[in-house]
Amino acid sequence: MAFTSHMGRALDEARDAAGRGEVPVGAVIVAPSGAVVASAGNRTRELNDPTAHAEILALRAACAAAGSERLPGHALYVTLEPCAMCAAAIAAARIARLVYGAEDPKSGGVAHGARIFTHSQAHHRPEVIGGIREAEAEALLREFFAARR
Repeated sequence: MAFTSHMGRALDEARDAAGRGEVPVGAVIVAPSGAVVASAGNRTRELNDPTAHAEILALRAACAAAGSERLPGHALYVTLEPCAMCAAAIAAARIARLVYGAEDPKSGGVAHGARIFTHSQAHHRPEVIGGIREAEAEALLREFFAARR
């Protein structure tokens, strides 16, 4: 099966999040078959829940659909480098591949900051691909925060 990027759908989720007044981050989870099994955008403000990041919401939905706390062979596409909390959840879910758009030098937990997957305590290390449609993801974030300053 040929590789298909699902970052476009993640960007759509991020745009929808921005429309709800949320930080524009979107996530999509894809099964080994290539089928999208879950997608979400940030909902921290709407749900009054600091854990309601796009990745966490998508992981919850995908795990519920699978009837399992683990998603071996699945890929997660997210518009922004996951924070440490989300990176730990990605490892716990045994996501096979993490694909992200923009880097997050301030709050990232994969290539920056805590670098969760590099720790000996990390039980699982997904394949990580960064910089996919990075400019679009960065532009969404930049425009969102500029409108609030």
